[in-house]
Amino acid sequence: MKFNRLTTAMLGGLLLSATVTTHAATELVVATVNNGHMIEMQKLGKHFEEANPDIKLKWVTLEEGVLRQRVTTDVATKGGQFDVMTIGMYETPIWGKKGWIKELKFDDSYKIDDLLPAIRDGLSADGKLYAAPFYGESSMLMYRSDLVKEAGMEMPSNPTWDHVAEVAAKIHNPEKGIYGICLRGKPGWGDNMAFLTTLANTYGGQWFNMEWKPQLESQPWKDAITFYVDLLTKYGPPGSASNSFNEILALFNEGKCGMWVDATIAASFISDPKQSKVADKVAFAQAPTKVTPKGANWLWAWALAIPESSTKAAEAQKFIQWATSTDYINLVGKEEGWGSVPTGTRQSTYDNADFKAAAKFADAELAAIKSANPNDSTLEKSPYTGVQFATIPEFQAIGVNVGQQMSSALAGKESVEEALKTGQEAAEREMRKAGYYK
Repeated sequence: MKFNRLTTAMLGGLLLSATVTTHAATELVVATVNNGHMIEMQKLGKHFEEANPDIKLKWVTLEEGVLRQRVTTDVATKGGQFDVMTIGMYETPIWGKKGWIKELKFDDSYKIDDLLPAIRDGLSADGKLYAAPFYGESSMLMYRSDLVKEAGMEMPSNPTWDHVAEVAAKIHNPEKGIYGICLRGKPGWGDNMAFLTTLANTYGGQWFNMEWKPQLESQPWKDAITFYVDLLTKYGPPGSASNSFNEILALFNEGKCGMWVDATIAASFISDPKQSKVADKVAFAQAPTKVTPKGANWLWAWALAIPESSTKAAEAQKFIQWATSTDYINLVGKEEGWGSVPTGTRQSTYDNADFKAAAKFADAELAAIKSANPNDSTLEKSPYTGVQFATIPEFQAIGVNVGQQMSSALAGKESVEEALKTGQEAAEREMRKAGYYK
């Protein structure tokens, strides 16, 4: 009897050990970008692991450019390095159609109809959701209400670029370290070209006409880029050709920018007294317009997706459902405060009284996101979807090349006409090589 009991105990122990080993083996590798909201997600990931003890999260945190390279290579080669990828609105529909990422299907508790339509549509292909939004954004005008008032000016909720230029001239005071306006100049399809595409859009421009021929030497592009270079040369900070989001955020928080047109996500930082010296002096308006309101403000989301190569799709989807849910947003609100929650994804966030009390930018941000339409973002009809980018695989290389030319023009190294001519030639080469036309 003793032998039997011992044998039974040993067998039970082995079975228990096997069970524990099996559970411990379910490790999800999550590739994400190194920004504030994602770092917060890593910190709060312990709550997911406590609720799902059979799943362990392993984080791979990378700078934006490196992240894009790593996940693109992995998903294209079916490398299988990651179970969850952080991707954006540019990649999602392209990869979804290629079958590189899995369709996401959530249960009713996820409240998928609560997702803002513009964000949900931008992360879908053929009516199927391929990535779930962690936070979303548009672009808008953020400005120092005190400086505008002191200058005897007003800022309407829907300003024009002509009016913005007038205000910039009035509030520009470099002797006091205050520059009329700060705008992106650092080259990159997601850096200066994100802003410049919206500027070209509202001037009546487009990347490609209906025959897929690049339009960079068209009059709207010439007018838009000439205005941009002139505006920043006169009223921008020194070294604007090297400035992108983080550099301008630092300048604004130090009180050095009178106005800034950029991602709505910046609003939570510049209105936070812990980060900004001018938190109580900022106000918000919609992105400025010129010829048309179409495409004047961009649309973007950082979202979570499952590569087709992942062998842990069920666990990955469980994590994505948690990280992009209303429960997660409530968790951040409870742990970090409602001014710190990831925004731009759900209507319920903007209906929440605690959020509205903490975020004076909420109404302007929501209006900007709702007004952006990737399917109708140019005055003339275009063959592509996307507001600040064209959702085709070739755009990334084209955008990078053109971005370098625009930055060079801003730095005074070449004329606007020369920069656009060089960009046009590069774009034509890419489009011919890809077979869009001969």
